[in-house]
Amino acid sequence: MMGGMSSRPAGRSVKISDDERGGWSSDRPRRDGAPPRPADLTVHCRVLRPTDRLRYSPGSLVLVSCASAAELDAFLDRLIDERGAVLSLRKVKALLSGRVGAEELDERARELLASAVEKRLEGRQTVVLATEGFSPEEREPFLRVAAAQRRPRHLILIETAREHVADDELAPLNELRRALDAGELGNEGIQTALRLGGGSAAEVKRILFRPPPREDE
Repeated sequence: MMGGMSSRPAGRSVKISDDERGGWSSDRPRRDGAPPRPADLTVHCRVLRPTDRLRYSPGSLVLVSCASAAELDAFLDRLIDERGAVLSLRKVKALLSGRVGAEELDERARELLASAVEKRLEGRQTVVLATEGFSPEEREPFLRVAAAQRRPRHLILIETAREHVADDELAPLNELRRALDAGELGNEGIQTALRLGGGSAAEVKRILFRPPPREDE
């Protein structure tokens, strides 16, 4: 386990309830006629401990970040059964490669990714989004779409060796670590956050997208 966190008994799971949503204000036009202010996404964020099973509500948005694309893909391939739920900019770029010009590939890929995420969330379908960067600006559009659809929002950060972290990614990665550990990601609208490192990623055996069990079960 990482950061001095004590391990939990085998077979225990973290359950993230569909009720764990929090509120946000609707967009309201300003009296002076200026454009409406963006909705406030602030919620309470629970910092989870690593465990062998993670349970999220169906229809959640789960952002998964790692500086190593190979480790990120391996983690998702191993734990996410519903392959259609896993989306990433890299995947969309691969689909578009050869179909659009190189000069418009990035823009078109971002548009298609945003559209795919929105469509699934509108249909109350789970989205597991593999993110390439660590800045709040990359996460914000997807979190706003999920919040507008009143879908639960979660983040998993997978640590990797320093050699896999590009120099320009180090500062935003460090800030994400700090905000996560401090429970501050609720300011972005994230309701639970989990940091996996020091072998704890390998200890996760299952990620489930099911409602929490009833109390009488």
